[in-house]
Amino acid sequence: MRFTVKDTLTEEEIQKGLRAVIKDGLASRAMITLTGGVFLVAFALKLGASNKVIGLLAGIPPLMQLVQIPAIYLVEKYGVRRAICVYASLLSRIFWLLIALIPFFFTAQAGLTLLIVALLLHTALAAISNTSWNSWMRDLVPQEQLGAFFSRRMSSTMALGIVLYLTAGFGIDYWRKLFPEYELYAYSILFSLGFLAGMIGIYFISTIPEPRMVQVEKKTSFLKSVLLPFKDKNFKNLIIFLGSWNFAVNLAAPFFTVYMLKRLQLNISFIIGLTVLSQVMNLIFLRIWGRLSDRFSNKSVLAVSAPIFMVCIFLWTFTTLPEKHILTIPLLIILHIFMGISMAGVTLASGNIGLKLAPKGEATSYLAVNSLINSLAAGIAPILGGHFADFFAEREFSMILKWKSPITEVTFQTLDFQQWDFFFFFAFLIGLYSIHRLAMVKEAGEVEDRIIIQELICEVRRPLRNLSSVGGLRQMVQFFSQLLSV
Repeated sequence: MRFTVKDTLTEEEIQKGLRAVIKDGLASRAMITLTGGVFLVAFALKLGASNKVIGLLAGIPPLMQLVQIPAIYLVEKYGVRRAICVYASLLSRIFWLLIALIPFFFTAQAGLTLLIVALLLHTALAAISNTSWNSWMRDLVPQEQLGAFFSRRMSSTMALGIVLYLTAGFGIDYWRKLFPEYELYAYSILFSLGFLAGMIGIYFISTIPEPRMVQVEKKTSFLKSVLLPFKDKNFKNLIIFLGSWNFAVNLAAPFFTVYMLKRLQLNISFIIGLTVLSQVMNLIFLRIWGRLSDRFSNKSVLAVSAPIFMVCIFLWTFTTLPEKHILTIPLLIILHIFMGISMAGVTLASGNIGLKLAPKGEATSYLAVNSLINSLAAGIAPILGGHFADFFAEREFSMILKWKSPITEVTFQTLDFQQWDFFFFFAFLIGLYSIHRLAMVKEAGEVEDRIIIQELICEVRRPLRNLSSVGGLRQMVQFFSQLLSV
């Protein structure tokens, strides 16, 4: 395939490209849904993965973003971002077909080793693709449409992901009932379908037009281009915030599934139901956060959504006191609702703020270095978690309130940390530090937190007031129709 680079794009070409970006997002979301999350963790556990292996599997994808360093050089030297993205994505996604074949040709131990190696190579090649993609999108998507466009793209892909996630989850359960001794083959089917979706996504990527990269007047060396973002005080503050944030989140989040499967003894169907609930809330609030980020600033959205997510991580420690209790399930439901709401804002705003603050013409190095630091933090955190999981499994910290009178004695278990609870608490503390660093980032349009909260409440109240009317129901139907439209 040969891909041309154009000096200028017409409005028609830009709009056509944006539609293709959304279509690729749908296909890529299908691949990610069918090959990751609960399904990948359950597949690894079925192969006999230990806590260390689970931590390694969670750490490999972000750590492989180190490959973005040579990828910067590749993009800057040749400037053919579409070609690099297509070929790197093609090679990357082929490895899901190899992973799908593990139950057919390999023992559990050999299959686990192959899973680690294949995931490593898949994510390394995906990092090259992402480097060219980020720079490409920086020049393709109009700056004034960043929030609205990517919130629409994320909303559409999330809607598809929810449907696929539920379908795949019920499919796994049905397969396990029919063929309990062949459960691994059910995951092979999912990974194969994910591979096919990935191939469809590559076709759409190949149809997106590419504007020529902006050439800076003064050429800098490769090393200087990598160090340049750290000399930009404001962007350096952003890097510190995002790096510490990603460390905090990935110290806890990769183990939520393991925690629910092993500690809480929940079945996969219920875990998928909670995940879907979180995704539905994410989907509903993506456009709300998108409008707020365009109207005010990405930092303002982060200043509200990030603390909510950190509080949710801390509250995971109360799902056991010290074992499951009557409020465990209701608390999990509430946590997944607010995690979905807050993560919609964090994901959208953290991605857009990097695109917005990266100078035009130097976006490749700025965004790649930002992604590199985030990936190091996100990769090291779960690996540390996996290695220390067994250490903390033998430790416990609890706080008990006791009331004693002449006729009775009452005790209340107020706090109990065991194994993963320690990671949830540490993640919460590091998250507080990251929010402190966010305050040092400057972005045009930022406003006080209370204004964003007021606007968020107004955005939520508006559709609720209308739901009782026929017009409101019609608007709700139209809303979900728009989410699914391309």
